[in-house]
Amino acid sequence: MNQNLVTASPRTNFSAAQPSTQFISNGKPGTLKIIPLGGLHEIGKNTCIFEYEDEIMMLDAGLAFPTDGMHGIQIVLPDMTYLRDNREKIKGMIVTHGHEDHIGGIAFHLKQIDIPVIYGPRLAMALLSDKLEEAGVSDRTEIRTVGPREFVRVGTKFLVEFIRNTHSMADSFSVAIHTPLGVVIHTGDFKFDHTPVDGEYFDLQRLAEYGEKGVLCLISDSTNAEIPGFTPSEKSVYPNLERAFAKAPGRLLVTTFASSVHRVNMILDIAHKQGRVVSVLGRSMLNTIAHARNLGYVKCPDDLFVPIHELQNYPDHKVVILTTGSQGEPLSALTRISKGEHRQIKIRNGDTVVLSANPIPGNTIAVVNTIDRLMMLGANVVYGRDKGIHVSGHGSQEDHKLMISLTRPKFFMPVHGEHRMLVKHAEIAQSLGIPADNMVIIENGDVVELTQESIKIGDRVPSGIELVDASRSGVVSDRALRERQQLANEGLVTIAASIYSTGQLACDPQVHMSGVVSSIDPSKLTGAIGATLKNFLSNRFERFVTNPARRSDDDIDWGGLKVELEREFQRLLRRDFVGTPQVVVLVQPIAAPISVRRDRPAPAAPTGNAAVAAAADSITPESSATPSGRRRRRTAASVAS
Repeated sequence: MNQNLVTASPRTNFSAAQPSTQFISNGKPGTLKIIPLGGLHEIGKNTCIFEYEDEIMMLDAGLAFPTDGMHGIQIVLPDMTYLRDNREKIKGMIVTHGHEDHIGGIAFHLKQIDIPVIYGPRLAMALLSDKLEEAGVSDRTEIRTVGPREFVRVGTKFLVEFIRNTHSMADSFSVAIHTPLGVVIHTGDFKFDHTPVDGEYFDLQRLAEYGEKGVLCLISDSTNAEIPGFTPSEKSVYPNLERAFAKAPGRLLVTTFASSVHRVNMILDIAHKQGRVVSVLGRSMLNTIAHARNLGYVKCPDDLFVPIHELQNYPDHKVVILTTGSQGEPLSALTRISKGEHRQIKIRNGDTVVLSANPIPGNTIAVVNTIDRLMMLGANVVYGRDKGIHVSGHGSQEDHKLMISLTRPKFFMPVHGEHRMLVKHAEIAQSLGIPADNMVIIENGDVVELTQESIKIGDRVPSGIELVDASRSGVVSDRALRERQQLANEGLVTIAASIYSTGQLACDPQVHMSGVVSSIDPSKLTGAIGATLKNFLSNRFERFVTNPARRSDDDIDWGGLKVELEREFQRLLRRDFVGTPQVVVLVQPIAAPISVRRDRPAPAAPTGNAAVAAAADSITPESSATPSGRRRRRTAASVAS
């Protein structure tokens, strides 16, 4: 498919009054299913499905960041089982804006499903194109850009108009989704900013037109539903940032969300006014600024920017370092600087660090630790709500009231927020006259069934999370994550046992503990494990012999034996010793000496490599001539070596 950004085509110039009955072929409107896979009872991984009959349209596909207990995990995605199972129904996707919690998962999903076409704003699509190229999946979809009041058709059941809104990111939209049942408005992330930095105003007129004609359902951002009043304009941050810059006696290090284009634009403008040069750290920040400049959302002269290695040519009070790391991300530039691990930038006395962002829920500890480290290195850190250097991009209670009043929906569904936020948003809607029976508070995976006369929660689809680690090669299973958590919390016990095919031990088991804290004498623990192993083999080994007559390696279920031994040792450790460490049993099958018979006692077992050598010597020339005999000789020899 065409990998270049193209303007949405064909453009359809329908009016807001376009009758939705144009979609109905049999005269019997069915049920519209709205299925959120992410973004409910949480902040992040916003992903929603609209399904009518045999067609699916996706709206956004974001990611979230891992919690402290997700060891080695870099990205958290929603469970996409439902879409994988219904991939033939997918007709396309619409994107509201370019924040990571709305587009960050698309490249990963395209490795599993095809999305015929993705429509979205120019800036979001430019950022997405880079992601798809890097992931090698740009041929799995077609990207098309849209502008304000443009219509696009997705399949035969969905006609979508993009309505300019205001948010912390430039080029952001709400959408009006025309369906066979009526118009559904999804706000996307929004606030009503009456003095937008880029001069792109919220299209209140278009919302009011839809409200006048009739909106079947409003799906609305709930993030700041607990906060009274209106969310301040982005421009309110400008004088406070300017003041913080002017007070800095030396170098300035400034961090904000890389995707907060309006904030970045103001930072660059203030730096230019105060005669400073700017060096940018962090790939996401570099990419966003490059695309925003190309599209006209960031305006500044080329000579404002200098490479990081040339900063030594400028006095400290003329330097601004714009960096990623506002959320304390472990691999971000600011976090590495705070730990003294950055190769090019070291904090020194006189530096000022400005954090123009508030921590996302779950990131507070990481941010606080970063601030502490920066202060201990001698930096003056400017942060906190009282400094007025950050405002939210999400509407507060009065913004929500205005949205509901403009659109006047019949049904209402709060989304994009934790549970208490959804409940508060529903209360606000009820105070404006929407009956409680006409709204639902849902969880990820709930299927909302919408008709012209009702809204209700139906069945559920698979929901949850899929985890991606640094390998980016696949999804980390729940089992793998549980094992990582167990290793981190309790440590690892490894038990290696050489066992004759007749069920006797060839030598004493080898026991190794990593990260296990115990007051028990290691020799006592090893003795208990050896006794348990011998007892297990004496009483239960025969269960794993599939052919007692031959009793060769191939006639024994060594894998099943290993699993049962691990369970037995876990019970032993949990009951008598060191808690619940991860237990790994390594079983080495050994061909039994001829003298060993099940009808007579086994000879005293030699220990260590002597046992392995004895087992190797016991293989007769006749048996070693067979493939299995050669395999056993090689196995024994390799262990002995």
